[in-house]
Amino acid sequence: MMTAEKSERQGWMAVLSRASRAEIAALLGPDLPEHEVLKAPEIGTVMVEGRAGGAGRRFNLGEATVTRCVVRLADGLMGFSYALGRDARKARLAAILDARLQAQAPGSALHQAVGALAARQATARDLASRKAAATKVDFFTLVRGA
Repeated sequence: MMTAEKSERQGWMAVLSRASRAEIAALLGPDLPEHEVLKAPEIGTVMVEGRAGGAGRRFNLGEATVTRCVVRLADGLMGFSYALGRDARKARLAAILDARLQAQAPGSALHQAVGALAARQATARDLASRKAAATKVDFFTLVRGA
């Protein structure tokens, strides 16, 4: 069973994983909180799976590079991050932000800023989806030989 706390945290971690380093740095501000790096940013790979037709059988699409990091703030809260790519600084900043978000009450300014970032990401995703849909060719509507 998924708790509300887990689903909320999963939500902001997904937003942070899709965000750019500049967007994460803007959310944190110029002064980073005091923190200890428990697991320095590590670069590895994960297998990416696809589905035939979007809902069919699974298949291995290929590997993707991922960077992960774990930090602990001075108050003891731990932050984790996983991000596509090889940007170690982004992974560290995202882990710090994860820990700070855990300390903030839902509805705080930091949570609202992450929510605004999620909305911008959803808008960009929707626009890209609409552009792709506009180029779709439906071969079943073509007239076949008489």
